[in-house]
Amino acid sequence: MRILLAEDDPALGPALQSRLRSDGFVVDLVTTCADADEALLATSYRAVLLDRRLPDGDGLEVLAKLQRRSEAPPVLIITALEDVVDRVAGIEAGAEDYLVKPFAYDELRARLLSRLRRPAAAAAPSVTLGRLRYDVARREVWIGSEPLTVPRGELAVLDCLARRAGRVVLREHLEADVYGYDDDVQANALEAQVSRLRKRLADAGAEVALHAVRGVGYILRAQT
Repeated sequence: MRILLAEDDPALGPALQSRLRSDGFVVDLVTTCADADEALLATSYRAVLLDRRLPDGDGLEVLAKLQRRSEAPPVLIITALEDVVDRVAGIEAGAEDYLVKPFAYDELRARLLSRLRRPAAAAAPSVTLGRLRYDVARREVWIGSEPLTVPRGELAVLDCLARRAGRVVLREHLEADVYGYDDDVQANALEAQVSRLRKRLADAGAEVALHAVRGVGYILRAQT
């Protein structure tokens, strides 16, 4: 699940990126409006965390451009601007939520997950294939009635494939969903993660098939 974090504070930005990554998100961190605009044009994100006071402008300028698109991810504003007029401006500009600094990380995470559970942010609340059930918003994996722990990298792969279950996902689309801009991606890293995920699901008795389509990508579907 890839999200964009636009935050220029040299301490808060990397700290939030690290915490979100530890919770299974793929996070691209940018520090200016221009970089946020560029990232949003180049990449499909599931959500955006947007500061208002960025070095080259107000984050609401980024939000305004994003709202002109036919399909825009939910935007949560994170800012020190706490007056009622500022909060109203953010919501009226199209933000899904407005969180005033300083805030607790657990509250940010809860609000983000709440927005991701909405139908506009996810095609379905959960995906069921064979004995596998994947909760899209909570990023929880179940095999039958038992939870399955899946490491962050494999979970990112599963998230992308499960949301497109039964369809071939192009390799470049999967890589874009799984790896952030500053991830140090080794050769064959994707193949290795897919292989580990395939084995993990098989060992757990998920009754799903994760196939490579040679030269194209991957597909996840129920075993037949």
